[in-house]
Amino acid sequence: MNALRLHGTTGKFTWRMLATVLGGQSLCILLGALVARGVTSAADEPGRGTAYLVVGIGLFVLSVLAAGSMRKPYGLTLGWAVQALTIVSALVVPMMLVVGLFFLALWVTCLVKGASIDAEMARREREASGQSGGEAEAGEGAAGAGDPADRVDG
Repeated sequence: MNALRLHGTTGKFTWRMLATVLGGQSLCILLGALVARGVTSAADEPGRGTAYLVVGIGLFVLSVLAAGSMRKPYGLTLGWAVQALTIVSALVVPMMLVVGLFFLALWVTCLVKGASIDAEMARREREASGQSGGEAEAGEGAAGAGDPADRVDG
């Protein structure tokens, strides 16, 4: 569980996946805010409906900002805050608990698997850079061995 960090930077693949999760989550948050407004307005509480909509839009904006700041050290912390606040929003719209738990599971999965994929990609890059020097010397006598089209990446 070393990959579950609360702050700091992540690898390139990880932050891209986390930003994607937050992007999808932001749309669900916005729709949840509209549901909260609609339900309270139907119950003849328009003042509360407007307040729920404003707070929901604020959480939507926080989610979008967190997705955009995933490359920064504080982006991960903002992402965790969005996860917590999405679950807390279930106090207003109970189905947001399902949404919050779903996106929390995606968030944790992307953190864990993304870290392992980033480590594997770094290992492959190290192996490729270590072998590129030896292949160039051995392949100089062969015709066309140094052409980029002859290399196989992956």
